[in-house]
Amino acid sequence: MRNLRPVRTLALLALTALLVAACGGTTGSSGTKTGGTVKVLATWGGSEQASFLAMVKPFEDSTGIKVQYEGTRDLNAVLTTRVTAGNPPDLAGLPGPGQMITFAKAGKLIALDNVVDQTAMKDQYGDSWQKLVQVNGKQYGIFIKAALKSLIWYDPKVFSANHWTVPKTYDELTALAAKIKSSGTAPWCMGVESGAASGWAATDWLEDLLLRQSGPQKYEDWFNGKLKWSSPEVKQAFQSFGAVVKDTYGGANTILSTNFGDAGTPMFVTPPKCDMLHQASFITDFFVKANPALKPGEDFNFFAFPTINTQYAGAEEVAGDLFGMFKDTTQARQLMKYLTTPEAQRIWVKRGGSISPNKQVATSDYPDKLSQATAQILTSAKITEFDASDLMPDAMANAEFKGLLDFIGDQSKLDSVLATLDTAQASAYK
Repeated sequence: MRNLRPVRTLALLALTALLVAACGGTTGSSGTKTGGTVKVLATWGGSEQASFLAMVKPFEDSTGIKVQYEGTRDLNAVLTTRVTAGNPPDLAGLPGPGQMITFAKAGKLIALDNVVDQTAMKDQYGDSWQKLVQVNGKQYGIFIKAALKSLIWYDPKVFSANHWTVPKTYDELTALAAKIKSSGTAPWCMGVESGAASGWAATDWLEDLLLRQSGPQKYEDWFNGKLKWSSPEVKQAFQSFGAVVKDTYGGANTILSTNFGDAGTPMFVTPPKCDMLHQASFITDFFVKANPALKPGEDFNFFAFPTINTQYAGAEEVAGDLFGMFKDTTQARQLMKYLTTPEAQRIWVKRGGSISPNKQVATSDYPDKLSQATAQILTSAKITEFDASDLMPDAMANAEFKGLLDFIGDQSKLDSVLATLDTAQASAYK
């Protein structure tokens, strides 16, 4: 989503040193704190903003540095305007690694190799999470929270009553969908409406299919603009997604007009109108807000997107919130150091709605069994690939959104949609 996973003694020593530098080390020999302010711009509002402010409260108390937070839902436009005008925030959440790369190549971001402890980063973060924030071998970002996208949600009571078992392969999943359809219920729930970003929820389906059908190299070639949309691999993923669309509650018009956050609601009516929903780990907040009586594990659960090609078993699609540093100040450096630590990330994790990419945040820190399970999947994935549309140039991602909306509306237009996306790709990657 553009807006949606121990070497104990050495790790503890490295972590202790990092925390001293981030917090305790900011008090001088006279006992005075650093003080000052650090301006932070990100997308979070509501409960997410409250969790971020709770996350930085110990940092503020320890250092005397005040975090001045500003939230905006139009982060890309606001950030680009301020950077262009020479008035960026000290730190900012970034719309994705793709935007981070753009800013880094333009010389607008501060390299973090000498800002955060690289030894601690290697100990605490998987290789995939580190590579995603590197440009020309230098680190320009840090992930402070993550989401696991490759999940399929269901009501375990409904599955139990019908004697349906959780599928382990995609063939088993399609067989289950056929069984559900024969019972008179639509197998799938889906909604892709999201204002100006309508269509992004469909990209997650396409990405999971392409990754599992054709593997990480083709997936990376695709989001890097090296694999055409009209290629057999991408076309196959579209066709597989099209089969799901045909088995979705309400059909194309309902899919196109239903907000992604409301897509699961028909799953919880009696009798259910659909029985499975593909969506990221954050969707549980929408379930509970729409139906406050729902209980995690009892009324909704998930299974990981099943393997399609065994060669790529253990692949997971992820997303995450990353921060970049636009101004090199003492206060900005100290906050960046702090945000990478398990102590900092554990605060948000315990409040719910976040998965930490830091391997030293224990599963026991998560508030329920579902979040513990998603964290385990995210940190142990054999193949981790970031949300492809977040890695594409904005023009390409926006064209993908529209192309998927057109395809959902009329699948007979597939070849025309792919040709249009090829044209957009040729322009977007120049």
